Amino acid sequence: MTEESSKKNQGDWRPAGNPWLIAVAVTLAAFMEVLDTTIVNVALPHIAGTMSASYDQATWVLTSYLVANSIVLPISGFFARVIGRKRYFVICIFAFTACSFLCGISTSLLQLIVFRVLQGFFGGGLQPNQQSIILDTFPPAQRGRAFSLTAIATVVAPVLGPTLGGWITDSFSWRWVFLINVPVGLLTGFAVMSLVEDPPWLKKQAGKLSIDYIGISLITLTFASFQIMLDRGEDADWFASGFVRTFAIMAAVGCAAAVGWLLYTPKPVVDIRVLKDRNFALGCGAIAVFATILYGSAVLIPQLAQQHLGYTATLAGLVLSPGAFAIILMIPIVSLVSPYVQTRYVLGLGFFLMGVGLYYSRELTPDIDFRHLVWLRGAQAIPLAFLFVPASVLAYQSVPQKLQGDAAALFTMFRNVAGSVGISLSTALITSRTQTHMAYLSTHLSQSDATFRNTLQQLTNAIRGIGTVAGDATQTAMGQLYQNLIAQAGILAYMDVFLYCAVMSFAFVPFTFLFSPVKKAGGGGAH
Repeated sequence: MTEESSKKNQGDWRPAGNPWLIAVAVTLAAFMEVLDTTIVNVALPHIAGTMSASYDQATWVLTSYLVANSIVLPISGFFARVIGRKRYFVICIFAFTACSFLCGISTSLLQLIVFRVLQGFFGGGLQPNQQSIILDTFPPAQRGRAFSLTAIATVVAPVLGPTLGGWITDSFSWRWVFLINVPVGLLTGFAVMSLVEDPPWLKKQAGKLSIDYIGISLITLTFASFQIMLDRGEDADWFASGFVRTFAIMAAVGCAAAVGWLLYTPKPVVDIRVLKDRNFALGCGAIAVFATILYGSAVLIPQLAQQHLGYTATLAGLVLSPGAFAIILMIPIVSLVSPYVQTRYVLGLGFFLMGVGLYYSRELTPDIDFRHLVWLRGAQAIPLAFLFVPASVLAYQSVPQKLQGDAAALFTMFRNVAGSVGISLSTALITSRTQTHMAYLSTHLSQSDATFRNTLQQLTNAIRGIGTVAGDATQTAMGQLYQNLIAQAGILAYMDVFLYCAVMSFAFVPFTFLFSPVKKAGGGGAH
Protein backbone atom coordinates (compact mmCIF):
# COMPACT_ATOMS: atom_id res chain seq x y z
CA MET A 1 0.00 0.00 0.00
CA THR A 2 2.91 2.30 0.77
CA GLU A 3 4.25 1.86 -2.78
CA GLU A 4 0.81 2.53 -4.26
CA SER A 5 0.46 5.63 -2.12
CA SER A 6 3.88 6.83 -3.26
CA LYS A 7 2.95 6.37 -6.93
CA LYS A 8 -0.31 8.21 -6.37
CA ASN A 9 1.49 11.12 -4.74
CA GLN A 10 3.93 11.26 -7.64
CA GLY A 11 1.05 11.32 -10.11
CA ASP A 12 -0.62 14.14 -8.13
CA TRP A 13 2.57 16.22 -7.87
CA ARG A 14 2.40 19.73 -9.29
CA PRO A 15 5.05 22.50 -9.14
CA ALA A 16 4.64 25.31 -6.61
CA GLY A 17 4.86 28.01 -9.29
CA ASN A 18 2.13 29.11 -11.66
CA PRO A 19 2.05 26.43 -14.39
CA TRP A 20 1.34 28.95 -17.16
CA LEU A 21 4.31 31.13 -16.16
CA ILE A 22 6.43 27.98 -16.23
CA ALA A 23 5.06 27.12 -19.68
CA VAL A 24 5.83 30.61 -21.00
CA ALA A 25 9.39 30.55 -19.60
CA VAL A 26 10.34 27.13 -20.99
CA THR A 27 8.60 27.81 -24.32
CA LEU A 28 10.52 31.07 -24.74
CA ALA A 29 13.75 29.06 -24.46
CA ALA A 30 12.53 26.59 -27.10
CA PHE A 31 11.35 29.46 -29.34
CA MET A 32 14.83 31.03 -29.20
CA GLU A 33 16.45 27.75 -30.24
CA VAL A 34 13.99 26.88 -33.04
CA LEU A 35 14.27 30.43 -34.41
CA ASP A 36 18.04 30.01 -34.61
CA THR A 37 17.71 27.08 -37.04
CA THR A 38 16.22 29.31 -39.77
CA ILE A 39 17.14 32.91 -38.89
CA VAL A 40 20.76 32.39 -40.02
CA ASN A 41 19.86 31.16 -43.53
CA VAL A 42 19.34 34.57 -45.12
CA ALA A 43 22.50 35.96 -43.46
CA LEU A 44 24.87 33.40 -45.03
CA PRO A 45 25.85 35.58 -48.05
CA HIS A 46 26.69 38.46 -45.69
CA ILE A 47 28.69 36.14 -43.40
CA ALA A 48 30.63 34.84 -46.41
CA GLY A 49 31.47 38.39 -47.49
CA THR A 50 32.57 39.53 -44.04
CA MET A 51 34.72 36.42 -43.44
CA SER A 52 36.26 36.47 -46.96
CA ALA A 53 34.86 33.00 -47.60
CA SER A 54 32.81 31.39 -50.37
CA TYR A 55 29.09 30.82 -49.91
CA ASP A 56 29.73 27.07 -49.90
CA GLN A 57 32.17 27.47 -47.00
CA ALA A 58 29.71 29.71 -45.16
CA THR A 59 27.01 27.01 -45.29
CA TRP A 60 29.06 25.08 -42.71
CA VAL A 61 27.79 27.68 -40.24
CA LEU A 62 24.37 26.10 -40.71
CA THR A 63 25.56 22.50 -41.17
CA SER A 64 27.69 22.48 -38.01
CA TYR A 65 24.75 23.68 -35.91
CA LEU A 66 22.35 21.09 -37.34
CA VAL A 67 24.82 18.23 -36.87
CA ALA A 68 25.48 19.03 -33.19
CA ASN A 69 21.79 19.68 -32.57
CA SER A 70 20.65 16.40 -34.13
CA ILE A 71 23.18 14.38 -32.10
CA VAL A 72 22.00 15.75 -28.74
CA LEU A 73 18.25 15.55 -29.37
CA PRO A 74 17.76 11.79 -28.84
CA ILE A 75 20.03 11.63 -25.79
CA SER A 76 18.84 14.81 -24.05
CA GLY A 77 16.51 12.80 -21.81
CA PHE A 78 19.51 10.83 -20.56
CA PHE A 79 21.43 14.01 -19.67
CA ALA A 80 18.36 15.32 -17.86
CA ARG A 81 18.18 12.15 -15.75
CA VAL A 82 21.91 12.17 -14.92
CA ILE A 83 22.35 15.90 -14.19
CA GLY A 84 18.80 16.71 -13.12
CA ARG A 85 16.34 18.12 -15.63
CA LYS A 86 16.12 21.67 -14.27
CA ARG A 87 19.90 21.91 -13.84
CA TYR A 88 20.49 20.58 -17.38
CA PHE A 89 17.85 22.90 -18.85
CA VAL A 90 19.37 25.96 -17.14
CA ILE A 91 22.89 24.96 -18.23
CA CYS A 92 21.66 24.62 -21.83
CA ILE A 93 19.97 28.05 -21.76
CA PHE A 94 22.97 29.96 -20.38
CA ALA A 95 25.50 28.03 -22.49
CA PHE A 96 23.38 28.57 -25.64
CA THR A 97 23.23 32.29 -24.80
CA ALA A 98 27.00 32.49 -24.22
CA CYS A 99 27.69 30.69 -27.51
CA SER A 100 25.31 33.06 -29.31
CA PHE A 101 27.36 35.99 -27.99
CA LEU A 102 30.61 34.33 -29.09
CA CYS A 103 29.13 33.70 -32.57
CA GLY A 104 28.21 37.38 -32.80
CA ILE A 105 31.77 38.57 -32.04
CA SER A 106 33.61 35.93 -34.10
CA THR A 107 36.42 37.29 -36.25
CA SER A 108 36.97 34.26 -38.50
CA LEU A 109 34.85 31.58 -40.14
CA LEU A 110 36.60 28.83 -38.13
CA GLN A 111 35.72 30.56 -34.86
CA LEU A 112 32.12 30.98 -35.96
CA ILE A 113 31.79 27.29 -36.94
CA VAL A 114 33.28 26.12 -33.61
CA PHE A 115 30.89 28.31 -31.62
CA ARG A 116 27.96 27.18 -33.78
CA VAL A 117 28.82 23.54 -32.97
CA LEU A 118 28.70 24.38 -29.25
CA GLN A 119 25.51 26.39 -29.73
CA GLY A 120 23.86 23.44 -31.47
CA PHE A 121 25.08 21.04 -28.77
CA PHE A 122 23.48 23.02 -25.97
CA GLY A 123 20.46 24.04 -28.06
CA GLY A 124 19.64 20.38 -28.65
CA GLY A 125 18.68 19.99 -24.99
CA LEU A 126 16.08 22.78 -24.99
CA GLN A 127 13.16 21.45 -27.05
CA PRO A 128 12.88 17.92 -25.58
CA ASN A 129 13.19 19.11 -21.99
CA GLN A 130 10.69 21.88 -22.62
CA GLN A 131 8.18 19.23 -23.67
CA SER A 132 9.04 17.04 -20.66
CA ILE A 133 8.49 19.97 -18.31
CA ILE A 134 5.12 20.70 -19.96
CA LEU A 135 4.11 17.04 -19.57
CA ASP A 136 4.92 17.00 -15.84
CA THR A 137 3.60 20.50 -15.10
CA PHE A 138 0.12 19.98 -16.53
CA PRO A 139 -2.36 17.14 -15.93
CA PRO A 140 -3.46 15.26 -19.09
CA ALA A 141 -6.73 17.22 -19.30
CA GLN A 142 -4.84 20.53 -19.67
CA ARG A 143 -2.01 19.42 -21.91
CA GLY A 144 -3.86 20.41 -25.09
CA ARG A 145 -3.91 24.06 -24.04
CA ALA A 146 -0.31 23.86 -22.82
CA PHE A 147 0.84 22.38 -26.13
CA SER A 148 -0.96 25.27 -27.88
CA LEU A 149 1.66 27.53 -26.35
CA THR A 150 4.40 25.12 -27.42
CA ALA A 151 3.04 25.19 -30.96
CA ILE A 152 3.92 28.87 -31.24
CA ALA A 153 7.59 28.01 -30.74
CA THR A 154 7.50 24.96 -32.99
CA VAL A 155 5.34 26.20 -35.86
CA VAL A 156 5.73 29.98 -35.91
CA ALA A 157 9.48 30.29 -35.16
CA PRO A 158 10.69 28.51 -38.35
CA VAL A 159 8.34 30.68 -40.41
CA LEU A 160 9.34 33.99 -38.79
CA GLY A 161 13.05 33.13 -38.84
CA PRO A 162 13.81 34.14 -42.46
CA THR A 163 11.73 37.33 -42.13
CA LEU A 164 13.39 38.44 -38.90
CA GLY A 165 16.82 37.35 -40.11
CA GLY A 166 16.43 39.27 -43.37
CA TRP A 167 15.28 42.44 -41.58
CA ILE A 168 18.08 42.30 -39.00
CA THR A 169 20.73 41.63 -41.64
CA ASP A 170 19.49 44.36 -43.99
CA SER A 171 18.93 46.95 -41.24
CA PHE A 172 21.87 46.28 -38.91
CA SER A 173 24.41 43.47 -39.29
CA TRP A 174 24.42 39.67 -39.49
CA ARG A 175 26.08 39.67 -36.06
CA TRP A 176 22.81 40.78 -34.47
CA VAL A 177 21.18 37.57 -35.72
CA PHE A 178 23.20 35.93 -32.91
CA LEU A 179 23.46 38.78 -30.41
CA ILE A 180 19.65 39.13 -30.21
CA ASN A 181 19.65 35.86 -28.25
CA VAL A 182 21.64 37.34 -25.36
CA PRO A 183 18.93 39.39 -23.58
CA VAL A 184 16.28 36.75 -24.34
CA GLY A 185 18.49 33.95 -23.03
CA LEU A 186 19.39 35.78 -19.82
CA LEU A 187 15.76 36.64 -19.09
CA THR A 188 14.63 33.08 -19.82
CA GLY A 189 17.43 31.49 -17.80
CA PHE A 190 16.64 33.44 -14.62
CA ALA A 191 12.89 32.83 -15.09
CA VAL A 192 13.46 29.08 -15.35
CA MET A 193 15.72 29.11 -12.28
CA SER A 194 13.00 30.74 -10.17
CA LEU A 195 9.93 28.92 -11.53
CA VAL A 196 10.82 25.39 -12.65
CA GLU A 197 11.41 22.50 -10.25
CA ASP A 198 12.10 18.81 -10.80
CA PRO A 199 9.39 16.30 -9.84
CA PRO A 200 10.28 13.90 -6.99
CA TRP A 201 10.78 10.85 -9.24
CA LEU A 202 13.41 12.70 -11.29
CA LYS A 203 15.25 13.86 -8.17
CA LYS A 204 15.66 10.23 -7.12
CA GLN A 205 17.22 9.32 -10.48
CA ALA A 206 19.70 12.21 -10.70
CA GLY A 207 23.34 11.09 -10.62
CA LYS A 208 22.53 7.38 -10.24
CA LEU A 209 22.60 6.28 -13.87
CA SER A 210 25.46 4.59 -15.70
CA ILE A 211 26.67 6.11 -18.96
CA ASP A 212 25.95 4.17 -22.17
CA TYR A 213 29.10 5.14 -24.08
CA ILE A 214 28.42 2.73 -26.96
CA GLY A 215 24.87 4.01 -27.44
CA ILE A 216 26.02 7.65 -27.40
CA SER A 217 28.81 6.88 -29.91
CA LEU A 218 26.49 5.08 -32.34
CA ILE A 219 23.86 7.83 -32.14
CA THR A 220 26.57 10.44 -32.76
CA LEU A 221 27.84 8.54 -35.80
CA THR A 222 24.34 8.06 -37.22
CA PHE A 223 23.02 11.60 -36.91
CA ALA A 224 26.26 13.39 -37.73
CA SER A 225 26.63 11.35 -40.95
CA PHE A 226 22.96 11.68 -41.87
CA GLN A 227 22.86 15.45 -41.31
CA ILE A 228 26.05 16.04 -43.30
CA MET A 229 24.65 13.90 -46.13
CA LEU A 230 21.43 15.91 -46.20
CA ASP A 231 23.04 19.31 -45.94
CA ARG A 232 25.80 18.76 -48.48
CA GLY A 233 23.88 16.51 -50.87
CA GLU A 234 22.38 19.29 -52.98
CA ASP A 235 25.72 20.99 -53.68
CA ALA A 236 27.54 17.68 -54.29
CA ASP A 237 24.91 16.20 -56.67
CA TRP A 238 23.74 13.68 -54.09
CA PHE A 239 24.72 10.05 -54.69
CA ALA A 240 26.79 10.91 -57.73
CA SER A 241 29.32 12.15 -55.16
CA GLY A 242 31.58 9.70 -53.33
CA PHE A 243 31.56 12.09 -50.34
CA VAL A 244 27.77 11.89 -49.99
CA ARG A 245 27.70 8.11 -50.59
CA THR A 246 30.27 7.59 -47.84
CA PHE A 247 28.23 9.50 -45.28
CA ALA A 248 25.02 7.78 -46.41
CA ILE A 249 26.61 4.36 -45.79
CA MET A 250 27.96 5.51 -42.41
CA ALA A 251 24.49 6.75 -41.43
CA ALA A 252 22.80 3.48 -42.48
CA VAL A 253 25.34 1.28 -40.69
CA GLY A 254 25.30 3.49 -37.61
CA CYS A 255 21.48 3.45 -37.49
CA ALA A 256 21.27 -0.35 -37.73
CA ALA A 257 23.95 -0.78 -35.07
CA ALA A 258 22.36 1.82 -32.78
CA VAL A 259 18.90 0.23 -32.96
CA GLY A 260 20.36 -3.21 -32.25
CA TRP A 261 22.41 -1.97 -29.31
CA LEU A 262 19.61 0.12 -27.77
CA LEU A 263 17.29 -2.89 -27.88
CA TYR A 264 19.96 -5.22 -26.49
CA THR A 265 21.49 -3.27 -23.61
CA PRO A 266 19.52 -3.25 -20.33
CA LYS A 267 20.26 0.45 -19.62
CA PRO A 268 20.23 2.29 -22.99
CA VAL A 269 20.98 5.98 -23.32
CA VAL A 270 17.48 6.36 -24.82
CA ASP A 271 14.78 3.71 -24.47
CA ILE A 272 13.43 3.22 -28.01
CA ARG A 273 11.07 0.55 -26.70
CA VAL A 274 8.66 3.42 -26.09
CA LEU A 275 7.93 3.15 -29.84
CA LYS A 276 6.06 -0.08 -29.06
CA ASP A 277 3.26 2.19 -27.83
CA ARG A 278 0.98 2.45 -30.88
CA ASN A 279 -0.20 5.99 -30.12
CA PHE A 280 3.33 7.25 -29.63
CA ALA A 281 4.61 5.56 -32.82
CA LEU A 282 1.72 7.02 -34.83
CA GLY A 283 2.31 10.39 -33.17
CA CYS A 284 5.96 10.32 -34.24
CA GLY A 285 4.82 9.49 -37.79
CA ALA A 286 2.33 12.36 -37.72
CA ILE A 287 4.86 14.89 -36.46
CA ALA A 288 7.41 13.69 -39.04
CA VAL A 289 4.97 14.24 -41.93
CA PHE A 290 3.96 17.58 -40.38
CA ALA A 291 7.60 18.73 -40.08
CA THR A 292 8.55 17.55 -43.57
CA ILE A 293 5.77 19.66 -45.06
CA LEU A 294 6.23 22.63 -42.68
CA TYR A 295 9.97 23.07 -43.24
CA GLY A 296 9.88 22.06 -46.90
CA SER A 297 7.09 24.50 -47.82
CA ALA A 298 8.61 27.27 -45.67
CA VAL A 299 11.72 27.08 -47.88
CA LEU A 300 9.86 26.88 -51.20
CA ILE A 301 7.89 30.13 -51.08
CA PRO A 302 10.85 32.44 -50.23
CA GLN A 303 12.99 30.58 -52.77
CA LEU A 304 10.33 31.12 -55.43
CA ALA A 305 9.99 34.79 -54.50
CA GLN A 306 13.73 35.49 -54.58
CA GLN A 307 14.90 33.38 -57.52
CA HIS A 308 11.95 33.78 -59.89
CA LEU A 309 10.25 37.02 -58.85
CA GLY A 310 13.29 39.08 -57.82
CA TYR A 311 12.17 39.78 -54.24
CA THR A 312 14.65 40.89 -51.58
CA ALA A 313 15.27 38.60 -48.60
CA THR A 314 13.12 40.81 -46.36
CA LEU A 315 10.23 41.00 -48.84
CA ALA A 316 10.38 37.25 -49.46
CA GLY A 317 10.20 36.69 -45.71
CA LEU A 318 7.21 39.01 -45.44
CA VAL A 319 5.29 36.65 -47.71
CA LEU A 320 5.42 34.12 -44.85
CA SER A 321 4.53 36.48 -41.99
CA PRO A 322 0.73 36.77 -42.48
CA GLY A 323 0.52 32.96 -42.45
CA ALA A 324 2.47 32.86 -39.18
CA PHE A 325 0.07 35.34 -37.54
CA ALA A 326 -2.88 33.34 -38.89
CA ILE A 327 -1.49 30.26 -37.10
CA ILE A 328 -1.21 32.22 -33.83
CA LEU A 329 -4.87 33.26 -34.15
CA MET A 330 -6.10 29.79 -35.13
CA ILE A 331 -4.35 27.75 -32.41
CA PRO A 332 -6.55 29.08 -29.54
CA ILE A 333 -9.68 28.53 -31.65
CA VAL A 334 -8.69 24.92 -32.31
CA SER A 335 -8.00 24.46 -28.58
CA LEU A 336 -11.52 25.71 -27.74
CA VAL A 337 -13.13 23.34 -30.23
CA SER A 338 -10.99 20.28 -29.35
CA PRO A 339 -12.87 19.25 -26.14
CA TYR A 340 -16.02 18.72 -28.21
CA VAL A 341 -14.44 16.71 -31.04
CA GLN A 342 -12.27 13.59 -30.91
CA THR A 343 -8.65 14.69 -31.08
CA ARG A 344 -7.83 12.18 -33.82
CA TYR A 345 -10.58 13.69 -35.98
CA VAL A 346 -9.08 17.17 -35.53
CA LEU A 347 -5.70 15.76 -36.61
CA GLY A 348 -7.27 14.04 -39.62
CA LEU A 349 -9.03 17.27 -40.59
CA GLY A 350 -5.72 19.12 -40.29
CA PHE A 351 -3.93 16.79 -42.70
CA PHE A 352 -6.87 16.94 -45.12
CA LEU A 353 -6.95 20.77 -45.06
CA MET A 354 -3.17 20.82 -45.46
CA GLY A 355 -3.50 18.67 -48.57
CA VAL A 356 -6.17 20.99 -49.96
CA GLY A 357 -4.03 24.06 -49.23
CA LEU A 358 -0.98 22.54 -50.91
CA TYR A 359 -3.00 21.46 -53.93
CA TYR A 360 -4.41 25.01 -54.18
CA SER A 361 -0.81 26.28 -54.09
CA ARG A 362 -0.36 24.83 -57.57
CA GLU A 363 -2.20 27.92 -58.85
CA LEU A 364 1.10 29.54 -59.76
CA THR A 365 2.03 31.76 -62.71
CA PRO A 366 5.38 33.35 -63.62
CA ASP A 367 3.93 36.84 -62.94
CA ILE A 368 2.12 36.05 -59.67
CA ASP A 369 1.91 39.12 -57.42
CA PHE A 370 2.67 39.58 -53.72
CA ARG A 371 -0.96 39.41 -52.59
CA HIS A 372 -1.59 36.07 -54.30
CA LEU A 373 1.64 34.65 -52.89
CA VAL A 374 0.46 35.61 -49.40
CA TRP A 375 -2.87 33.86 -50.07
CA LEU A 376 -1.08 30.71 -51.23
CA ARG A 377 1.10 30.66 -48.13
CA GLY A 378 -1.95 31.33 -45.95
CA ALA A 379 -3.69 28.29 -47.44
CA GLN A 380 -0.64 26.21 -46.45
CA ALA A 381 -0.18 27.77 -43.00
CA ILE A 382 -3.67 27.80 -41.45
CA PRO A 383 -4.02 23.96 -41.38
CA LEU A 384 -0.81 23.78 -39.30
CA ALA A 385 -2.87 24.97 -36.33
CA PHE A 386 -4.85 21.70 -36.53
CA LEU A 387 -1.75 19.49 -36.49
CA PHE A 388 0.88 20.10 -33.83
CA VAL A 389 -1.28 20.19 -30.69
CA PRO A 390 -3.48 17.15 -31.56
CA ALA A 391 -0.41 15.15 -32.65
CA SER A 392 1.34 15.95 -29.36
CA VAL A 393 -1.68 15.12 -27.20
CA LEU A 394 -2.29 11.82 -29.00
CA ALA A 395 1.38 10.80 -28.96
CA TYR A 396 1.87 11.18 -25.20
CA GLN A 397 -1.54 10.03 -23.97
CA SER A 398 -0.52 6.44 -23.11
CA VAL A 399 3.25 6.85 -22.53
CA PRO A 400 4.22 5.74 -18.97
CA GLN A 401 5.52 8.50 -16.75
CA LYS A 402 9.00 6.95 -16.44
CA LEU A 403 9.40 6.99 -20.23
CA GLN A 404 8.14 10.53 -20.86
CA GLY A 405 11.67 11.98 -20.97
CA ASP A 406 12.79 9.49 -23.62
CA ALA A 407 9.50 9.96 -25.47
CA ALA A 408 9.94 13.75 -25.58
CA ALA A 409 13.49 13.35 -26.89
CA LEU A 410 12.43 10.91 -29.63
CA PHE A 411 9.35 12.98 -30.57
CA THR A 412 11.48 16.10 -30.99
CA MET A 413 14.12 14.09 -32.87
CA PHE A 414 11.56 12.82 -35.39
CA ARG A 415 10.30 16.35 -35.91
CA ASN A 416 13.72 17.95 -36.43
CA VAL A 417 15.18 15.18 -38.60
CA ALA A 418 12.03 15.14 -40.75
CA GLY A 419 12.30 18.93 -41.06
CA SER A 420 15.86 18.60 -42.38
CA VAL A 421 14.70 15.90 -44.79
CA GLY A 422 11.85 18.16 -45.95
CA ILE A 423 14.23 21.03 -46.71
CA SER A 424 16.69 18.82 -48.59
CA LEU A 425 14.01 16.95 -50.54
CA SER A 426 12.12 20.07 -51.57
CA THR A 427 15.21 21.89 -52.86
CA ALA A 428 16.49 18.75 -54.63
CA LEU A 429 13.10 18.13 -56.26
CA ILE A 430 12.89 21.73 -57.47
CA THR A 431 16.25 21.31 -59.23
CA SER A 432 15.47 17.92 -60.79
CA ARG A 433 11.91 18.81 -61.86
CA THR A 434 13.09 22.10 -63.37
CA GLN A 435 15.62 20.21 -65.49
CA THR A 436 12.95 17.70 -66.53
CA HIS A 437 10.50 20.39 -67.59
CA MET A 438 13.22 22.33 -69.43
CA ALA A 439 14.10 19.20 -71.41
CA TYR A 440 10.45 18.73 -72.36
CA LEU A 441 9.68 22.38 -73.15
CA SER A 442 12.86 22.87 -75.19
CA THR A 443 11.53 20.39 -77.78
CA HIS A 444 9.04 23.11 -78.76
CA LEU A 445 11.83 25.64 -79.48
CA SER A 446 12.13 24.42 -83.04
CA GLN A 447 11.36 25.94 -86.41
CA SER A 448 9.22 22.87 -87.10
CA ASP A 449 6.81 24.05 -84.39
CA ALA A 450 4.27 26.47 -85.91
CA THR A 451 3.48 28.15 -82.58
CA PHE A 452 7.17 28.77 -81.93
CA ARG A 453 7.68 30.26 -85.44
CA ASN A 454 4.72 32.62 -85.04
CA THR A 455 5.76 33.69 -81.53
CA LEU A 456 9.37 34.26 -82.59
CA GLN A 457 8.27 36.29 -85.60
CA GLN A 458 5.91 38.48 -83.54
CA LEU A 459 8.55 39.09 -80.88
CA THR A 460 11.24 39.82 -83.51
CA ASN A 461 8.97 42.36 -85.23
CA ALA A 462 8.21 44.04 -81.91
CA ILE A 463 11.92 44.32 -81.06
CA ARG A 464 12.77 45.53 -84.57
CA GLY A 465 10.06 48.17 -84.18
CA ILE A 466 12.03 49.83 -81.40
CA GLY A 467 15.09 50.28 -83.59
CA THR A 468 17.04 47.00 -83.37
CA VAL A 469 18.57 45.63 -86.59
CA ALA A 470 17.08 42.42 -88.01
CA GLY A 471 19.82 39.96 -86.94
CA ASP A 472 20.10 41.38 -83.44
CA ALA A 473 16.31 41.46 -83.11
CA THR A 474 16.03 37.74 -83.85
CA GLN A 475 18.81 36.90 -81.41
CA THR A 476 17.23 39.07 -78.70
CA ALA A 477 13.85 37.46 -79.31
CA MET A 478 15.38 33.99 -78.97
CA GLY A 479 17.02 35.07 -75.70
CA GLN A 480 13.70 36.30 -74.30
CA LEU A 481 11.94 33.09 -75.32
CA TYR A 482 14.63 31.06 -73.59
CA GLN A 483 14.24 33.13 -70.43
CA ASN A 484 10.49 32.49 -70.59
CA LEU A 485 11.20 28.76 -70.95
CA ILE A 486 13.37 28.80 -67.81
CA ALA A 487 10.67 30.70 -65.89
CA GLN A 488 7.93 28.30 -67.05
CA ALA A 489 10.03 25.24 -66.18
CA GLY A 490 10.72 26.64 -62.71
CA ILE A 491 7.05 27.37 -62.02
CA LEU A 492 6.05 23.87 -63.19
CA ALA A 493 8.67 22.40 -60.83
CA TYR A 494 7.18 24.25 -57.85
CA MET A 495 3.72 23.04 -58.86
CA ASP A 496 5.02 19.46 -58.91
CA VAL A 497 6.57 19.71 -55.45
CA PHE A 498 3.41 21.23 -53.97
CA LEU A 499 1.48 18.32 -55.50
CA TYR A 500 3.86 15.78 -53.91
CA CYS A 501 3.43 17.47 -50.52
CA ALA A 502 -0.36 17.43 -50.95
CA VAL A 503 -0.30 13.70 -51.73
CA MET A 504 1.83 13.07 -48.63
CA SER A 505 -0.63 15.01 -46.49
CA PHE A 506 -3.70 13.24 -47.89
CA ALA A 507 -1.98 9.87 -47.50
CA PHE A 508 -1.63 10.28 -43.73
CA VAL A 509 -5.32 11.03 -43.13
CA PRO A 510 -6.35 7.32 -42.84
CA PHE A 511 -3.62 6.70 -40.25
CA THR A 512 -5.16 9.27 -37.89
CA PHE A 513 -8.09 6.87 -37.29
CA LEU A 514 -5.68 4.28 -35.85
CA PHE A 515 -5.08 6.44 -32.74
CA SER A 516 -6.91 5.48 -29.57
CA PRO A 517 -9.43 8.12 -28.48
CA VAL A 518 -8.03 10.49 -25.84
CA LYS A 519 -9.41 9.75 -22.39
CA LYS A 520 -11.24 12.57 -20.68
CA ALA A 521 -10.22 13.71 -17.22
CA GLY A 522 -11.54 11.31 -14.64
CA GLY A 523 -11.78 8.51 -17.13
CA GLY A 524 -15.27 9.44 -18.22
CA GLY A 525 -15.12 8.48 -21.84
CA ALA A 526 -13.02 9.71 -24.69
CA HIS A 527 -12.72 12.62 -27.03
